[in-house]
Amino acid sequence: MSEPTQESAEEAAAEAMEGVVEEAVVDTPDDDADASDLGAPSLAAALEALLLLADEPMAVVALAAAVRQPVDEVEGELRRLAQEYADQGRGFDLREVAGGWRYYTRAECSPVVERFVLDGQQARLTQASLETLAVIAYRQPITRGRVAAVRGVNVDGVIRTLLTRGLISEAGTDGESGAHLYVTTPYFLERMGIASLDELPPLAEHLPDLSDLEDVLGSVAGGE
Repeated sequence: MSEPTQESAEEAAAEAMEGVVEEAVVDTPDDDADASDLGAPSLAAALEALLLLADEPMAVVALAAAVRQPVDEVEGELRRLAQEYADQGRGFDLREVAGGWRYYTRAECSPVVERFVLDGQQARLTQASLETLAVIAYRQPITRGRVAAVRGVNVDGVIRTLLTRGLISEAGTDGESGAHLYVTTPYFLERMGIASLDELPPLAEHLPDLSDLEDVLGSVAGGE
């Protein structure tokens, strides 16, 4: 038997390498594989997550862009979810209003929700609520983003509390950003015992250091 030549050894090595490469290609995940195969959320879950963040109705086009799915498919899934919630008698509805979709509490639950809100109005404002209310009182009209910037924290929940208690209200939108502007209400003046904002203590230049204002606002929505 003749000894293997260098050429035949190279051919054998090349064949072996080709087999390894082919096997590696077969086992390598496709870069264009469907996102669902990589653990991405379902369309329904993605839409629910986005809608939970919305503080106003979200348009189908915006939702479709966010989840990167066709508009028709997203709209169909929204309607399916809305029907599913209704069939299950959940405590919330998914409704199409004002050109978009948003979650709302179910009408049958209104007595419970109303009782909860009214009971909450009897409680004193928290430190966070007092500070946020003070920023709005002195810097109004002001956007939620600007309030958050002054306080250095997210104020979404606090803003909702102050709106619910009638201490602040929306007053149009900012000309540049389009964000809602907030101002204090006549009820705020009533609770403060003053006739106008001109009678507020001269503390605006000290914001956001509100320690002096806490005593003044301590009686709001629950005290004298």
